[in-house]
Amino acid sequence: MLPQIPGKSYPNEVCLNGEWMKPEEAQISVFDRGFMLGDALYEVIPFYDGKVFALEEHLDRLKYSLSQIRFDFEVKKLVPFILQAVERSSYAEEDAAVYLQLSRGTAPRTHFFPQSSEPNFLVYSFPVKLKDFEQRSWRLLLAEDIRWHRCDIKTTSYLANTMLNDESHRLGLDETLLFRDGKITEGSHSTAFFVKDNVIYTHPEGPEILSGITRKIVIDLCRELSLDIREESYRLEDFENLDEVFLTGTTTQVMMITDIFFEGSKIFSRPEAGPVTQKLQKAFKEKTRNCQA
Repeated sequence: MLPQIPGKSYPNEVCLNGEWMKPEEAQISVFDRGFMLGDALYEVIPFYDGKVFALEEHLDRLKYSLSQIRFDFEVKKLVPFILQAVERSSYAEEDAAVYLQLSRGTAPRTHFFPQSSEPNFLVYSFPVKLKDFEQRSWRLLLAEDIRWHRCDIKTTSYLANTMLNDESHRLGLDETLLFRDGKITEGSHSTAFFVKDNVIYTHPEGPEILSGITRKIVIDLCRELSLDIREESYRLEDFENLDEVFLTGTTTQVMMITDIFFEGSKIFSRPEAGPVTQKLQKAFKEKTRNCQA
């Protein structure tokens, strides 16, 4: 029997290398490089009412990550299995997400990339509550960014992210907001936006952050709504008189932030979503609910 965690469950079936099976039947070699070295990539793709959203954008990001680690793989072969993951589920017409993982495959353990190995890919879906996100809020812990310097690659090597997020989890908070050299980078599994004097700030793209799909959509929405959006790092020293904070992500969507804690003190507090956050939540909700499979 697979180990259990309260509030979490396993999918009824998974797709391993193109074959559907029960999770307990799925097996790969102990010499898989994803298992041995974290030599693997992943994506999480949302489905609204059974319709896939921003699939091409997620696949393009996967292609980028593949190119950065010199991993040759034809991404389009994964599309049928991504769609099947929701179609085969008991929530085929509801909100869900698909987890996709791609490892370089099995090879003798080396500290360089093998010239030939057969990749392993895993696909499965899970139900997720995407509706009414604007009615929820998060509280954050602010911590130093201890991750590596290629956060633009969406690798499964998420130990540092997990360590950072576990700190907030232990305090009963929802996410850890990260800073490096006095500048906010992003959340441990989200993109951060800050609003001050009706100007919206978010860290520019680069190796310090993941190029979030929802981040790009929200930036486009800002421009459509004639909001002043600047891809500039927000500094810790500017937290004074900060008006609004929100996070974005595939399942996070556009999440209002009510409290931020740092070194035992509350450095930001707002009881409800501000006007900019509300405007973007409404626009994002309209965009996702009008998506076509």
